[in-house]
Amino acid sequence: MGLEIHQMNVSVIIPAFNEEESIGKVIADIPKTCVQEIIVVDNGCLDLTVEVARAAGARVVREERRGYGSACLAGIAALNAPEIVVFLDGDYSDFPSEMPLLIQPILAGAAELVIGSRIRGVREKGALLPQARFGNALATFLIRLLFHVHYTDLGPFRAIRYEQLLAMDMRDKTFGWTVEMQVKASKMGLRVCEVPVSYRKRIGQSKITGTVKGTILAGYKILTTILRYSLPP
Repeated sequence: MGLEIHQMNVSVIIPAFNEEESIGKVIADIPKTCVQEIIVVDNGCLDLTVEVARAAGARVVREERRGYGSACLAGIAALNAPEIVVFLDGDYSDFPSEMPLLIQPILAGAAELVIGSRIRGVREKGALLPQARFGNALATFLIRLLFHVHYTDLGPFRAIRYEQLLAMDMRDKTFGWTVEMQVKASKMGLRVCEVPVSYRKRIGQSKITGTVKGTILAGYKILTTILRYSLPP
């Protein structure tokens, strides 16, 4: 499996906002035999994230417009036509060493999109906050009800074929990014699978579920995104 994955052209996109304490650990743990390029998107960092990322071997792309989706879109625009794109958070809550688990189903021709499910995997106590668990449960229930596709998580750790990623014409610039990708995948009839991934407490405070305002805004955006794409064109 290692040799086959090594032969694939895989790029990693890591959106980052003030992750100087964690970004070096994230990059260091990415299996280098699996990946040809690591892009860290500087989403307006005010600390040493950029310097640490470059020192660790990543290419840094600047995106002034704040928002998770904006950062992901900037990362996509900077790609050089890889075969597979992996999205990974910069807070060290995911386990980058598990990247082969996400790549393998695509390599085997079993899926075009692979979601790393924190719900199905092993979680450190307190890593996934109650509001995040509730939001995931509600969002995945609505997706199952409206799109007839069963997901357990909207986790950010995911892999997708570059060709299908471009065909999705991703638009969301904030908190609706992950759910937009998943509902568009169902509407496009892509083969999607989930793989269990491990999850630990992030380094630093979450920009989304770590605050009441962030939680409310993220929940609203996720739910409205699901409902919007459920309507006829």
